[in-house]
Order: sequence, then structure tokens, then C-alpha cells
Amino acid sequence: MVENLQTAMKDAFDEFFDLTIEEKQHYMAQELFEPIRYGTSFNEAAVDVRYWRDYLRIIAHPVFSYPAKPLNFRKISEEYTRNMREISIELLRAISESLGLPEATMEEALQLKSCIQLLISNLYPPCPQPELALGLPPHSDSSILTIVMQSNTKACLQVQHGGKWVPVEAIPNSFFVILGDIMEIASNGTYNSLLHRVVLNNESTRMSIVSTIGPPLEALVSPLPQLVDSIRNRPALFRETTYKEYVQLQKQNQEEKSVLSLIKL
Repeated sequence: MVENLQTAMKDAFDEFFDLTIEEKQHYMAQELFEPIRYGTSFNEAAVDVRYWRDYLRIIAHPVFSYPAKPLNFRKISEEYTRNMREISIELLRAISESLGLPEATMEEALQLKSCIQLLISNLYPPCPQPELALGLPPHSDSSILTIVMQSNTKACLQVQHGGKWVPVEAIPNSFFVILGDIMEIASNGTYNSLLHRVVLNNESTRMSIVSTIGPPLEALVSPLPQLVDSIRNRPALFRETTYKEYVQLQKQNQEEKSVLSLIKL
């Protein structure tokens, strides 16, 4: 069932990216919190291309948004995002328990019944000079959790581990889970968010389908009180901020994972 849904979701995004430029441009928007955003940096004529991708990003929760075409997109994406949300909640319950807390702690503290969930697809066409471009630059996510499904092509997703960039193999019918900055904040540094990037190849097209989950935009984000104890030398590592403020800081940021340092105490 999951495998069939994965295939259907990929096919639906393929159909969207195959629409005419005019149909896709309807969703081009500059505002960060637009419910549907389409964008492109694919430009064969550019000599010094930096980013090389098309993307579609929709807000899937608490209010579900979707493009008018393809016609089957809504049904498939609603089911897909509902499944991803359920998986995310189960993972967060397990993480809460790993911190020695009741399983619902993180779910309740971050108000995840009203969570912000994004569904994003990134399309990376073959790049004639992949050494001159990037699919996505090194970054950490502003989410709590990010769940990635990759097309079965060359390992272009890379994560930083031990000071080196390590390729993430695209295992068929699998998901890759990335911890975001809000996880690092909420866990008071017990869990670290993951620095990652996307490199390109000149042989094949790669698609990723990404589900992210975060607290409501106006929710206050800070280390869980249960994980702060100044007497036992466990002070809060981050100041309180709204999730909206954090996302805005992250989108304005040009450095690798420096936003956490801006709110670090």
C-alpha cells in the first residue's frame, strides 16, 4: 500500500512539472508563507548557475492547499501527507520517550494538532556542468522533522558527518528522516539538527518528495522545561522565539546553520 502511494505521489508531481510554463507560473509567488509556491532556478543559458532545480511547495496542514492540475493531485497528496503526519507523530513519541519523558510531551508542547506541514517536491534535471552548480546548498531545516523520499538515481543527497560529506543512498521504497532545528531547540541540544545538501549529476533527473512538520507559526519555541535544570548544570541553550520568527530568520540566512547561533544563550 505504502509503495503504491509513493509511486502515485511521484507520478502526480511528474505530471505537475510536465505542465506548460504558463500553467506553472500561476503558482510563482514571492511571499514566504503562500499556500502554494512554484519556483525554478533551471537555466541552461547561465554561465555561473548556482542552483539547478524546479520545486513545488504546498502547505498541507492545518489547511490543505493543492494546485488545480493535475486533477488527481489533491486525492493522492492528501492521503500521502496524512500518512507522513502520522509517521512523524509516532517518531516524535518515540523521541520523547528516549528523552525520559511521556510519549505525548513533544507533541503537546509543540502544539502539533495544529502543526504546519509542508509537502515539497524538488526536481533536479541533469546538469551539463555539475561542478559549477548545486541542487541545494548546505543547510539545516527549520522543521522538527523532515521525511524525504528519493527517486532511485545516483546518491545526490549528502549529509555532513565527522566533518565530511556522506552520500545518502536512495534505497527503493524507503524514507530518510532528517532532524530539524526545532528538534535541537526543543531537546535543548540533546538531538542535533542535520546539515545536508544536494549535489547534481550530468546523467539523470532526480526527484525528491519532502514532508516537513513544525509547530504553528505563532507558537513559542524553546527548550522543553523538563530538560532544563540549572541546579544540575543543564541550563537552557536557546532563547524563546516564535516559530514564524525562526522560519523568517532561517530563510534570510546565507550561512551554514548559523540561525541557531543567533538564538543561542
